[in-house]
Amino acid sequence: MESLIQLLNKGINDYNTATQDYQTAEQQKYLMDLGGKRVRPLLALISCQMFGKDPEAALPAALAVEVFHNFSLVHDDIMDQAPMRRGKETVHQKWNPATAILTGDVMLVNAYELLLQLDNDVLKQSMELFSTTAIQVCDGQMLDMSFEDKAEVSINEYINMITLKTAVLLGCSLKLGAIVAQAPHTFANHLYHFGVKLGISFQLQDDILDVYAEGDAFGKQIGGDILANKKTFLLISAMEKATGEDKKLLDFWLTHPNPEPRDKVKAITELYNKLGIAAQAKNMMENYYNDAMDLLAAVEVNPEAKQPLYKLAQQLLNRNS
Repeated sequence: MESLIQLLNKGINDYNTATQDYQTAEQQKYLMDLGGKRVRPLLALISCQMFGKDPEAALPAALAVEVFHNFSLVHDDIMDQAPMRRGKETVHQKWNPATAILTGDVMLVNAYELLLQLDNDVLKQSMELFSTTAIQVCDGQMLDMSFEDKAEVSINEYINMITLKTAVLLGCSLKLGAIVAQAPHTFANHLYHFGVKLGISFQLQDDILDVYAEGDAFGKQIGGDILANKKTFLLISAMEKATGEDKKLLDFWLTHPNPEPRDKVKAITELYNKLGIAAQAKNMMENYYNDAMDLLAAVEVNPEAKQPLYKLAQQLLNRNS
């Protein structure tokens, strides 16, 4: 794993150097250097290596996924009016929204340029998967925004949204690595669906952490989803379960025009605790995680080659940030 991280970090440094003359170079480097877990590009490298191929062959795909992911984050932060990302100011907050939009636009183009560095015999399949995924991610963001104006959102609708917005990119990362390694189609698909299930579990964990994480560890505003009335798994579940005085309390905070942030976060969190919402979210998160493990077990490669994926999945499940 350490050698893959080193390979990835070198690739990111090379990317920053290659784009240093762009008008958006400073903003791109700022965003890429914020780091984060870099799970998605690592998945592409691990997947490629699992099937006996030199992971460096998948580096262009891994970098494309990471650059695309950061493009989506910079645009999402504008739409969500998020002040922080990974413990630092978001790009639109540090500069301005117009600069952030253009930075994201350039990064999307750069992601496709990176993919073009793949060998010709895997290029078409990789481009088709990447393009489909890119559209799905944007569809997921559209659904997420549409939820703001919907009085009711079901759990199934929410799972579909996070599948598109978050999970398919993890699946894409893994399948890209398998494609580069020219792995059997069945196993490449198993890895794709493993990534999707893991991604759903990851997002459910993120919903939980938004409310229950330690502030310094999380790197984002604690209770930010609560303050934004964002329809996460926790809020949707609370809306479905709350009755009587609990429903009145929830409605009060959801419709309050100018609440004191600390009071609102405290009140909603206490309601979640009373209704057992966190336990419900954790149970669903673990169910998706277990489904993911079953799919990974079905991939017939040397068991030792799968250990980095098992380890990474465990880290995601047990994270506090």
